[in-house]
Amino acid sequence: MTGAGRGIGRALAVGLAAEGADLVLVARSRDQLEDTAALVGTNARVIPADLGDLAQVAEVAAEAGPVDILINNAAVPWPAGPTATVDPAEFAYAVAVNVTAVAALTIHLLPGMLQRGWGRIVNLSSGAAQVPAFLNGGNAYTTTKSAVEGHSVNLAAELADTGVTVNIYRPGTVDTSMMTWVRDGGGRRMDPKVHEFFADVQDRGDLLTPDQSAGYLLARLAGDDTGQTWHAADGVIAELAEES
Repeated sequence: MTGAGRGIGRALAVGLAAEGADLVLVARSRDQLEDTAALVGTNARVIPADLGDLAQVAEVAAEAGPVDILINNAAVPWPAGPTATVDPAEFAYAVAVNVTAVAALTIHLLPGMLQRGWGRIVNLSSGAAQVPAFLNGGNAYTTTKSAVEGHSVNLAAELADTGVTVNIYRPGTVDTSMMTWVRDGGGRRMDPKVHEFFADVQDRGDLLTPDQSAGYLLARLAGDDTGQTWHAADGVIAELAEES
């Protein structure tokens, strides 16, 4: 589990542990990872790493050992603002964390899954990949999430009938530190309509909690579907249908 120190990643870790899974928790902050590890009831190994560094990605994979479920959750939302003003180095770092690390971890861990004949890979994406024109001023984030979706669908086709599935999860608009950053920080460099949209979602109380979003993903994880795009919104609709 990458990005396991907080937010959706932490909620997913807790949910997986509740099902008896042993965990490898990866993020930049050791303190946050240790907080997550303290919440779970199964064996949890903490591996602090900067996923923008390929050497560290390789070290994570080597230390993790055999992995049956890989959830690529870590991502950075920046740089934000008009593309002509963006630092190319920051753009490249976003690609490194949001795309290259996803592919690299998969490449390192996939041979073991194929050898065992079973594996689950889930790559978290965003509604920005579905409507790329929306996140005006968030070109790096939109570009990387679109790339992750292309990688995932193509890989799923390659791995058909191997027992290893690859799916995409769009987690919805969730009350996380990334959302706070968009609403109160870097998002102010985006199109004002984008900033207003996320501020309005907050004001209306329409944000999902990390636990809610994680639950919608975990409910799908054990199935045999592959090459699919799962949406948190589908889980919300299903819950409303049950209530009615």
